[in-house]
Amino acid sequence: MDRAGLMTLLNRVKAGELAPSEAAGAIAASAGGPLGSDLNVDGHRAIRVGIPEVVFGEGKTAGQCARMAAELDRLGHSVLVTRLSADKADAVSAAVPAGRYDATSRTFARRRGDDPHPLRGPVAVICAGTSDVPVAEEAAITLETIGQPVERVYDVGVAGLHRLLSRLDVIRRAGVCIVAAGMEGALPSVVGGLVDVPVVAVPTPVGYGTGAGGYAALLAMLNSCSPNVSVVNIGNGFGAAFVAALANRVGPPRAP
Repeated sequence: MDRAGLMTLLNRVKAGELAPSEAAGAIAASAGGPLGSDLNVDGHRAIRVGIPEVVFGEGKTAGQCARMAAELDRLGHSVLVTRLSADKADAVSAAVPAGRYDATSRTFARRRGDDPHPLRGPVAVICAGTSDVPVAEEAAITLETIGQPVERVYDVGVAGLHRLLSRLDVIRRAGVCIVAAGMEGALPSVVGGLVDVPVVAVPTPVGYGTGAGGYAALLAMLNSCSPNVSVVNIGNGFGAAFVAALANRVGPPRAP
């Protein structure tokens, strides 16, 4: 159950179409709970924070990922499993046949409809180089699973600034921008200076030795002179998408 579903339920109680006890039962049934001794599904996270629970696949077995995905699907949520290796994907696909595995981003996603909130616009997911695409795609697929529209603007790094400028019409339509970059991590500052919306910067572990696995880009982004730039952790495309999705909403959810 999400906030829109909860409001629909409460409005039915208010209108006399549903007994309070029936509504209470429906809310309790949507809460999720333990799946054995090792897993505990949070079915009410969408009510509390606006986006359903997401499964982090790294460190979990194929069976654990599959059980979590199946339970979220049963509860009626969109399903997203991140950092899912290809050897675990078959088990999750069998548990949620309507979903799809993407090897580039290492995500499994099953989307259920559009985001019910009014939105500022699409989210522009921008990356500096093709090597940054896996992180950018994690962000893009997360947003699409939440139900928000995405504009992909890839391979537009500062070494060829004309490439970015040629896509400004797309970028300036966005309600929020996500910018993934490795190497010296300069691209979010450039984008931030060109748009009047929040920019979520994602450092990627792309670069030579002194890039230090993304730390050089991280520090550069944290020191951005563009004040509309905020930064998430190295390689955290999912976190960037979560923040961007919430920032892109402009009002309470519409009833389904």
